[in-house]
Amino acid sequence: MEGGWEDVAMSSGEEREDDEAAAEAKERLCQQFRLCTISIAEAEAKRNDMEISQPIVACIADLAFKYTGRLGTHKLTCFAWGAEQLAKDLELFAQHAGRKSVNMEDVILSTHRNKHLAATLRSFRDDLKAKEPQTERKSRKRTK
Repeated sequence: MEGGWEDVAMSSGEEREDDEAAAEAKERLCQQFRLCTISIAEAEAKRNDMEISQPIVACIADLAFKYTGRLGTHKLTCFAWGAEQLAKDLELFAQHAGRKSVNMEDVILSTHRNKHLAATLRSFRDDLKAKEPQTERKSRKRTK
């Protein structure tokens, strides 16, 4: 009997394998994209005599990767221009605040037009802060 349950079971098994292979390929691509982003960010930071923290680079890489997944190949040039503009904006935000390094607040500020993304980044920032070890603060002597 052709077209029975056996054929359906085989095709769904093959689909699962294809889905797993696609997920693995996407994960590899994401890791390569992240490494490239880190390399570019570190080179630009060095070129501009600035510092950039790894959580910031990781956040930018993840955002960029998610954004590129929605683009066709013909739009990647526009994306590259947008990424360059983002880098310039982040640099200007840091300079305006009198800093040489970009921090998480600069990244969040750059997303002010996308409330959902800004909220997601704030949540990410709060999670990072919660994971940081608490440092003891020195008490100051009060003068009378």
